[in-house]
Amino acid sequence: MFDLSNAMAVLGSVLVTGGWLIRVVMLGILPLKRSPQAATSWLLLIFLWPVPGLILFLAIGRVRGSRSRHERILKLAPFLAETAAAIAQVGPPMPDGPHDVPDLAARLGGFPAVGGNALEFLDEYDGVIERLIADIDSARDHVRIMAYIFAHDDTGSRVTAALARAVQRGVVCHVLIDPVGSHRWRRQTLAALVQAGVNAQETLPVSFLNLRRRSDMRNHRKLFIIDGVIGYAGSQNLVNKTFRPGITNQEMVVRTAGPLVAAMTAVFVADWYCETEVLLQPLPCIAPRRGDMTALLLPSGAEYPLRGFETMLIWLIHSARERVILTTPYFIPDEALQNAMQIAIARGVEVILIVSAVTDQPLVRLAQCSYYDDLLCAGVRIMCFPERLLHAKNVSIDGRVGIVGSSNIDIRSFQLNEEVSLLLFDPGSVGELVARQEQAIAASEQLDLATWRQRSKLRQLGEGVARLVSPLL
Repeated sequence: MFDLSNAMAVLGSVLVTGGWLIRVVMLGILPLKRSPQAATSWLLLIFLWPVPGLILFLAIGRVRGSRSRHERILKLAPFLAETAAAIAQVGPPMPDGPHDVPDLAARLGGFPAVGGNALEFLDEYDGVIERLIADIDSARDHVRIMAYIFAHDDTGSRVTAALARAVQRGVVCHVLIDPVGSHRWRRQTLAALVQAGVNAQETLPVSFLNLRRRSDMRNHRKLFIIDGVIGYAGSQNLVNKTFRPGITNQEMVVRTAGPLVAAMTAVFVADWYCETEVLLQPLPCIAPRRGDMTALLLPSGAEYPLRGFETMLIWLIHSARERVILTTPYFIPDEALQNAMQIAIARGVEVILIVSAVTDQPLVRLAQCSYYDDLLCAGVRIMCFPERLLHAKNVSIDGRVGIVGSSNIDIRSFQLNEEVSLLLFDPGSVGELVARQEQAIAASEQLDLATWRQRSKLRQLGEGVARLVSPLL
């Protein structure tokens, strides 16, 4: 006769034994090739809930891309090397001063600095869309768009309509969208693009059954390229600025024309090949000089083992002598970045962190706020930008180097997301970036340590819990 009580006792014993086996095995695995922060967070989760923790780890716990994508990137090496060599031949030389920054950036991302560009800062949201549509309407050969969010709303539909008009003129259009960022509109957007005659493709398709790649490794890049001559890089997606109820986005984008666009094109061509195995162009095509600005494109992501953006940022902060300004909507630093900021202040460098007072991700905000006390004690000036979600991502160092791009200053952008950043070197463009940062500082409220410490104990508890899992966010 079946004895239910004995069966339940055996099942309980198996679960307990299995739980401890999972704990012991993961205790040996997790510290390997992970930061102490990430390893601690995973171990805490798995020791509390071993089976759910193991399942979550198998889904998102391993920081690596797919083997097939890596193999395709290796096949692209000759094309990327030829593009870099062609860009290097353009010149002119860097502005007067040390070349250590562009040299390091070139080693991290593969592309050298190049002069002869026209650069324009765009931070008026609807104005960016208007300018992009006008450029698409003037396209003669091709349009290539990569966006984390490409919505099927008023803004996205207007861009789709412009692409449809371009196709009717004989312009070849390619679009890459991230299926997670665009999940609310993914099917409608893809259907509308295909109907318009656009070659549309998802990048890093989600598959929870593929245990060889984290399903939450995303392509967060925003690149808009017209005829290989005009390119846009920055933080803005193709979606209404009020797509989240009650929140209005504030962005920063750089529109460039000139030889730098060849590097943007190479990044798009590489990402398209990784998804389709179709090489859109076999040889680099360098646009003629259109100005006198010098800049460099720095891609980063899982295929860049040195964590290009994070490495560049930390090195720049360590090299700063006067002032560092960091603008980001999401700030979850690792230990290396925190140390760099604290050491900079100890050396007499002013460090200013501009964050948004408006939030769209409550858990991330709690984790972010858990770092404020340490930063304020160290002397970091934390400026809270009001009214709008300041989604712009930019950095300036001593007024001599500027960065504008898609990368947040958080562990996700450092380790998981495909990102792209534009490094600026000439005094004119860096000065304009600093001027816009100073406008944001003037409009912001500075966080005071004494006032900050008056927040409720419940809020502090929530921040502490969120901080424990911050390496997993």
